[in-house]
Amino acid sequence: MLGTKSIHRNSWGNRGERMFDVRKVQEQVIFEAVKTAGGEAAAEKVVFGDCGEASSEDNAAWVKGTMARLEREFDHETVKRIRRNCQCGYGMDERIAFAKDLVASSSSMEEFAGHERAREAGLSCVDGELYLQFHFCPCPMLADVDRLDTDTWCQCTTGYSKVLFECAFGCEVDVELLKSVKMGDEICLMKIIPSGEIWK
Repeated sequence: MLGTKSIHRNSWGNRGERMFDVRKVQEQVIFEAVKTAGGEAAAEKVVFGDCGEASSEDNAAWVKGTMARLEREFDHETVKRIRRNCQCGYGMDERIAFAKDLVASSSSMEEFAGHERAREAGLSCVDGELYLQFHFCPCPMLADVDRLDTDTWCQCTTGYSKVLFECAFGCEVDVELLKSVKMGDEICLMKIIPSGEIWK
């Protein structure tokens, strides 16, 4: 995904040696987010299972198992916060530049979301409120997952969108996940809620 074939070894399992292996990246970011919220023992348990058995699972089984372990370990709000802190940051600089360009060439949310490039990117404005949608699941870790039981995994995209739009808008932003393709919906849909004034 990031166009590198660099090789390295680290402590995150033996499933391949490419530097930016998506699974390894996810294991690392989830481990660190859980460790921050509940300590290293909780992180080991959530990411690798009670006895390390999750290391040998394929991606689909690992995603489902990791989210189930996370949901057993923490309350709903903590789970949501942890997952928002797991966003991968792929392509973030390019997307921030794109959004900032749209902000600079707009004077309102309607105008921002009304640009042809904004609509092509999945943005829309309904009654002054901003929405972002995808007609497919953009997460490479979910490629082999037919359906998720909860929206826990998908909260990382709300974290990604929060960082993106806070940088673009220059104010705090909340993001609500309304629909998810992997939860059986026809689209992924998020509501983007800026808390400050964007255009002065």
